[in-house]
Amino acid sequence: MIAHRKEIKIFSGNANPKLTEDICRHMGIKLGNASVSCFSDGEISVSLYETVRGADVFLVQPTSMPVNEHLMELLIMIDACKRASAGRITAVIPYFGYARQDRKAKARDPISAKLVANLLTKAGADRILTMDLHASQIQGFFDIPVDNLLGHPLFVEYYTKKFGALLEADKVIGVSPDVGSVSRTRTFAHKLHIGLAIVDKRRERANVSEVMNIIGDVRDKHVILFDDMVDTAGSLCGAAKALREIGGAKDIYACASHGVLSGDAIDRISKSCIKELIFLDTIPYCSDVHCDKIKYLSVAPMFAEAIDRVYEEVPISSLFN
Repeated sequence: MIAHRKEIKIFSGNANPKLTEDICRHMGIKLGNASVSCFSDGEISVSLYETVRGADVFLVQPTSMPVNEHLMELLIMIDACKRASAGRITAVIPYFGYARQDRKAKARDPISAKLVANLLTKAGADRILTMDLHASQIQGFFDIPVDNLLGHPLFVEYYTKKFGALLEADKVIGVSPDVGSVSRTRTFAHKLHIGLAIVDKRRERANVSEVMNIIGDVRDKHVILFDDMVDTAGSLCGAAKALREIGGAKDIYACASHGVLSGDAIDRISKSCIKELIFLDTIPYCSDVHCDKIKYLSVAPMFAEAIDRVYEEVPISSLFN
C-alpha cells in the first residue's frame, strides 16, 4: 500500500539511456518524456514534456565520461524538476564520478566528492541512489539520505553458476588487487565461500603502480580479481601478471562494478593474461571498440527493485544480500 499516493516518474539523461529503459521495462512503467540537449555554444538544455507536479521523480544519470557534462546535465535536470514542483526528487547515480577525490592526499588538495555532494543537494535532490561508491564514507558527505547498493550479489550469482563444484573443491580464490579493496573482496569471497589473497603494490604516481608481492596461496587455482572500478586497467593487468608469474595461478578472471575504461584500457586488457572480465552496466560500453574478454551483467533489475522500494517507502536492505 502506497502511503503518499504520488505518481512515479522516471527520466533519463544522456549518460546511459539504455539502462534507464531497462529499469522502466522491469518496473512496467513508461519512460518520462524529456529531452536533454546542448545549445550551439555547449550550454545544456533540459525540457520536460510532461507534468511532474507532486510526483515522485527519479532521474537516472551516471556521472561517467564525459564526467563534467553528465554531472551538469544531472544538476540541471534536478533544477528543472524542482522548479516544476516535483514532490520528491531522487538522483539515481549508478556510477558516482569524483568518488576517488574523497580526502586530501597532499597539501592544498580539494575534496571534490564533497563538492559534488553539495552541488547535488543544493540543486534540489532529496535522495541519492547509487552503487558501489569508491569510498563508503562519501555517504556522510550528504545531508540527505543516500542508498549505496552493492554489486557483489550479482557477481556471486554469476560465479556460483560458472564454477559450481570447483568452489567446494577449493580450486577458486578471490583476490584483492590492492590493500584498499581488501574489505569489499573479503565480503565477496565470504559470500562465495572461497579463500582470500591480496596483491601488495606500491603506487609511484596516479594511474601507475608497481606490484610488489602476493599475500596468500594462489598456485594452480582459478583466481577472481575483484574491484569496484577499472579505469586505465594498469593496476588490474599488473596484478593479473603478478598472479600468473609470481603466484603461479592457473586462470585469471576479473570483475568490477564500474568499467570506466579510459586511455589505453581496452588495449591493455586485450593483451593481458586475464581470461574474462565482467562489469556491471552502470557505465555503457563504448561501441567503437571491442574486446572479447569483456562481458556485462545488468543492474537494471536491482535498481528497478530499489526504486520501487523507495517509492513504496519500504526498506531496501534485502537488496544488500
